[in-house]
Amino acid sequence: MYKKIIEEKKVDLDGALEHFKFEMSKIRTGRANPSIVEDLSVDYYGTKTPLKQIANINVPEPRTLLIQPWSRDSLANIEAAIKISDLNLTPNNDGEVIRINIPALNEERRLELVKILNKKAEEAKISVRNIREDVWREIQELEKEGKIAEDDKFRGKERLQEAVNDYNKKVDDMREKKEQEILTV
Repeated sequence: MYKKIIEEKKVDLDGALEHFKFEMSKIRTGRANPSIVEDLSVDYYGTKTPLKQIANINVPEPRTLLIQPWSRDSLANIEAAIKISDLNLTPNNDGEVIRINIPALNEERRLELVKILNKKAEEAKISVRNIREDVWREIQELEKEGKIAEDDKFRGKERLQEAVNDYNKKVDDMREKKEQEILTV
């Protein structure tokens, strides 16, 4: 019974891993890429909206992003969202478009990217822990209802922890690989 619950939640665990992969793909080590900023939340007429839904994002040069909002009224909000993000990018607003020059990666910038990567990895591990807590509650409920024995509850806890450890190891492996990529000059 507990095995079924754990197997069903592996979909959620895989989802947490996929989200981490997606977040890692935003951390670019060389060229400018729209994915760096496209999911930033911008205050758009009172609603938090992803940047990609309110503007065109282009790469006119290898180290430059060009953001052209569909409404010029949103330029200031886009600029503010970029400034307060943890991307450490400086937007240049010329009244029509916003240009972002992606700095060449020096040692300091590489270490900043590693910090961002570590933060994203910790967020992924938190998601995995939250899923573990949900499954553990379900297993405890099964035992309270008399559907499984106490021994099965503890076997389920061990199995669950094995799965969580496996997913945390996958997150760590992915993080280490990306960190090596970032730190390689």
